[in-house]
Amino acid sequence: MIICKSETELGFMREAGRIVAETHRILAQAIEPGITTGELDQIADKYIRSQNAVPSFKDYNGFPYSICASTNEELVHGFPGKRKLNEGDIISLDIGAEYKGYHGDSAWTYPVGKITDEVQKLLDVTERSLYAGLELVKPDVRLFTISHAIQKVIEDAGFSVVREYVGHGIGAKLHEEPQIPNYGVADRGPRLKPGMVLAIEPMVNIGKRYVKTLEDNWTVVTVDGSWCAHFEHTVAVTADGLEILTKLNA
Repeated sequence: MIICKSETELGFMREAGRIVAETHRILAQAIEPGITTGELDQIADKYIRSQNAVPSFKDYNGFPYSICASTNEELVHGFPGKRKLNEGDIISLDIGAEYKGYHGDSAWTYPVGKITDEVQKLLDVTERSLYAGLELVKPDVRLFTISHAIQKVIEDAGFSVVREYVGHGIGAKLHEEPQIPNYGVADRGPRLKPGMVLAIEPMVNIGKRYVKTLEDNWTVVTVDGSWCAHFEHTVAVTADGLEILTKLNA
């Protein structure tokens, strides 16, 4: 069942989204060669808690950290730790915050210093695919029309869509219905309605689409070792379009 949120619930989710967006802004400023992924986790945890919120991911199904920090060939669910970032790396930071029982969720992939042209293209295409999907969010649009638009941008650029991991509904639970794949046939799936809140999150590999989970039972990496990117916003369907909840207002 897809849950439509009340205006009161959306108010809590706006604040959760603001906290997530501000955490991203703070971490983006901290990313530089030599910082450890564990230090980024500590910065995020401290800020989220300072806002009368809690990190959504901490202890979620046993996940032991406050953010997911995935570098280079790591797609999602990477453990923060002692790893130092190097010039030319990329790092995907997935951040969630729970405020008064409601969640916000956003991921972004950041360059560490100067990156190669191919990797910059990966980041640009993944972000562009996200916004291609978001442009279609409005009442009565069928969900997989969004999925199809994301897939087309990615594959037209010569990259691969990961199929094992998808976007999701979000609200009082971090993961709710519906599941939102980043591939699909247009004009299929449930129709969007005002009050639905969706976490849309393309995940893209430079190489082949296949991924596997490491022995820690969390970190997902590409099978062929190619680098990958992950971009995500939490958005609410409104009467005339959408509201991005995890984006800072200018």
